[in-house]
Amino acid sequence: MSARLKLTLSYAALVVASGVLLLAAVAVFLLRYVPDGGIIADRFVPNQSDLIRAFVPAAVLVMIVLLAIGIGGGWWLAGRMLAPLDRIGRVAQDVAHGSLSQRVAMEGRGDEFRDLADVFDSMLDRLEAHVAEQQRFAANASHELRTPLAISRTMLEVARTDPDRDVDALIDRLQDVNTRAIELTEALLLLSRAERRAFTRERVDLSLLAEEAVETLAPLADRRSIAVDVGGDAGIVSGSGPLLQQLVTNLVHNAIVHNLQAGLVFVRTHVYPGSVALVVENSGPELPEPLIATLAEPFQRGAERTRSEDHVGVGLGLAIARRIVEAHDGSLVLSPRHGGGLVVTVWMPRIAG
Repeated sequence: MSARLKLTLSYAALVVASGVLLLAAVAVFLLRYVPDGGIIADRFVPNQSDLIRAFVPAAVLVMIVLLAIGIGGGWWLAGRMLAPLDRIGRVAQDVAHGSLSQRVAMEGRGDEFRDLADVFDSMLDRLEAHVAEQQRFAANASHELRTPLAISRTMLEVARTDPDRDVDALIDRLQDVNTRAIELTEALLLLSRAERRAFTRERVDLSLLAEEAVETLAPLADRRSIAVDVGGDAGIVSGSGPLLQQLVTNLVHNAIVHNLQAGLVFVRTHVYPGSVALVVENSGPELPEPLIATLAEPFQRGAERTRSEDHVGVGLGLAIARRIVEAHDGSLVLSPRHGGGLVVTVWMPRIAG
């Protein structure tokens, strides 16, 4: 039976039961005072048997009317009560068939059904945004992976038809293209690993990771005359050491390559009650807010940002950083730096110690 039919039968049974109790109360508490034998009077006075014979047909008729009212009214009332669920169900069916743009958009006063519809719409908003992001990511990843393969094929075709080809130069160019493809593939694998949270947690000091990242990238900073200043408090968090090392390295690397010649990079760790903040700040040109809002999306290289000529990048540095932070129950905040440049702040839960 459907939920509407069940509610209808429940309403009808409740109405009929109420009618039976009322008629039983009349029969028990009123007829008990009427004698059953003959009543001597100067005119006809019905006894208990007469009243029962007159009362039973009327009671049966009343019960039939109550049953009809209970079924009809229960069916209508159940339909009114279940209408919001039917509306939500129709939207859910449309979504199941691929129409993620459908919304319940229920009007009226706030009640349980309205709250359920609003939660369902919020879930659909997040689901639609997530699917759209995954579709953009898949399209961009396919394009990025196809580009080095197409370049390699073109170079091989040109070399095949060129009798004066330089084999050594061709090998060097193919190696550069192949290295870029490998970097992109490794970045995609790291991004997938961070999203799946496939790692073992341990105690990690973000200040030590920052010092290691700065030391590792010191040659790159020296080539561009970038001054890197690192310091701060010991911030202990729980997470994957390799992933968090990749996070800090990506942020410092982005701060170096997207910088001015002879620019500045500041790396600081701050400890607060219940949280640890890693702040990576770099000099550079003024960045508009709309551009900053898109920098953490996959394959967004920031066309207006200054970058080194010896590193093109695959556009996944900040995207990987954001996924790693989210996998560690933290947040990544991008904001413009006063005087030009970018400030990246990573907030993560702090553990004692």
